[in-house]
Amino acid sequence: MLKLKIISIGKTKEDWLNAAIEEYVKRLSPVLKFEFVWAKNNDQLRDLLNKETSVICLDAKGKLYNSEQFAEFIQTQFVENKSRLTLAIGGAEGLPDEIKGCYRLISLSPLTMTHQIVRLVLIEQIYRAFEIAKGTQYHK
Repeated sequence: MLKLKIISIGKTKEDWLNAAIEEYVKRLSPVLKFEFVWAKNNDQLRDLLNKETSVICLDAKGKLYNSEQFAEFIQTQFVENKSRLTLAIGGAEGLPDEIKGCYRLISLSPLTMTHQIVRLVLIEQIYRAFEIAKGTQYHK
C-alpha cells in the first residue's frame, strides 16, 4: 500500500473542512494510507522534515502542474520513492526560505490560499490524480 505523510503547521480547525478532507481520505483508503503530522512552528516543521527521505513542499512559487501532469508526477514520485512520500505545507506565512531551499517545490495554484484550505485542495487533487491514473470519469 502507498503511504503519504502530510506535515503541516497547525491543525485544521474548521469542522466542515475536516469533514471534506476525511471524505477524500476515505475514498483513497483502499490504495493510500495517510498520516497527518501537525507541527507547532517552523523549527518543529524543519526538524520533522529532516527525518524524512522523500519530501516535496507546497509553495505558490513552486512548479505548477495541470491535473494530468500532477497525476503523472505524483505516480512517478511514489514509484521513485518506494511507495512513500511526504508533502509539507507551511503555516499562515508559508514556508521559511531555509526549508524551501532544501526541497523540491510544487504549487497547486498561483493564488494565495490559507494553509488549511491547501490541505483540502491537495487531497482532492491527489484523489483526482488517482482517478486519472485509473481512467475514470471523475476528472471529466
